[in-house]
Amino acid sequence: MLLRHLPFLRAVLLHSVTAFGGPQAHLGMMMKTFVHCKPYVTEQELMEYNAFCQLLPGASSTQTLTLIGYKRGGVPLAVVTLIIWILPASILMGGLSFLLQYIDQRELGTDIFKFIAPMAVGFLAFAAFTAFPLAVNNFITWVIMLTGAAITYFLFGQAWVIPAVIIASGIVTNISRKRIPQTEQRPRKIKWWNFWLFGIIFITAGIVSEMARKNDWPNRRPINLFENTYRMGSLVFGGGQVLIPMMYEQWSVRPEVIKNKNPNAVQIDENDLYTGMGIVRAMPGPVFSIAAFTGGMALKDMGTEMQVLGCLIGMIAIFLPSALLVLFFFPIWNNLKKYAAVYRSLEGINAAVVGIMVASTIYITKDISITELKTVSLLNVGVMLGTFLLLNFTRIAPPFIVLACLLLGFISF
Repeated sequence: MLLRHLPFLRAVLLHSVTAFGGPQAHLGMMMKTFVHCKPYVTEQELMEYNAFCQLLPGASSTQTLTLIGYKRGGVPLAVVTLIIWILPASILMGGLSFLLQYIDQRELGTDIFKFIAPMAVGFLAFAAFTAFPLAVNNFITWVIMLTGAAITYFLFGQAWVIPAVIIASGIVTNISRKRIPQTEQRPRKIKWWNFWLFGIIFITAGIVSEMARKNDWPNRRPINLFENTYRMGSLVFGGGQVLIPMMYEQWSVRPEVIKNKNPNAVQIDENDLYTGMGIVRAMPGPVFSIAAFTGGMALKDMGTEMQVLGCLIGMIAIFLPSALLVLFFFPIWNNLKKYAAVYRSLEGINAAVVGIMVASTIYITKDISITELKTVSLLNVGVMLGTFLLLNFTRIAPPFIVLACLLLGFISF
């Protein structure tokens, strides 16, 4: 099975080592790599996967890519796809936890990545442009798209905004039932094993972690680290921009408040965490890979072996909930699509996704210098337009565009 899917897995690997720009840019890169360069999924399927994953907690871009693998080869290929996607970023971020003490944090030289943000705008604009004619084709979808874009832009960063916009849009297109009447559907059996596994791990980790804390078990920090990270991966909505503040509160702020009651709590120096927050933005792959860094930093004073274990705990615990949830709920979602109410909802959901992409494009652009009469502003505009035009009118693969932007940053460093 894996040999048959080697070209697909090769594309996933190239995507994993060149997917700069955070989750905002990942959708545009997926659109180019997995739809246009090689039609592993259709544009409609990719939009649907992305919209569905926005409704779940966890890493949405990771879940979307996992679903592409699931569509190609079921659960086995989905798992391999997930591993290939998360490993490069997790290895880099885990390695940073070992190297941080040898690095002058003021001289990291991250200016090589300074054109990644405008490149991400180009990718996101390409995704919105490509999806627009598929999703916005009547009055109500225009209204949903514009309203969703406005709400997302002005409340950008709030964890509840994107799920709320998507759900509301699905409800709006269900007001009229004339176009798509309901037909009789036979109920299908639901496979509960991975949902039960998700719940069992969540509850067991919580109980064992609390027992370890109350009884002050020796070397209990790995247990607490797993529970903390798994809980965050299970409950976080809004992606990495919400996960990182949660980590800061859990491992930098809270331990200082409770250090008299719980002196052995997992704790990470806030300056080290700030460095990890900055570096992960410049890494390819998912922002959730910061968990490999925080896991290593949490156990670094327990020896090299335990620090490696901390990196593994962080990587597994942060991505496992996302995988279990998406692979449980997606078959249910596919069954529900047979019902007219859900099918009607897709019209509004797809329009809302385009609105969210438009808002994200504008929001990211406001933090990039494009209006000043400086060379860097002209370069930023050129990178945005160049990225969009190359994606839209050529068959150049995204990795080459990323490498060109990194080279431009290096030359102008």
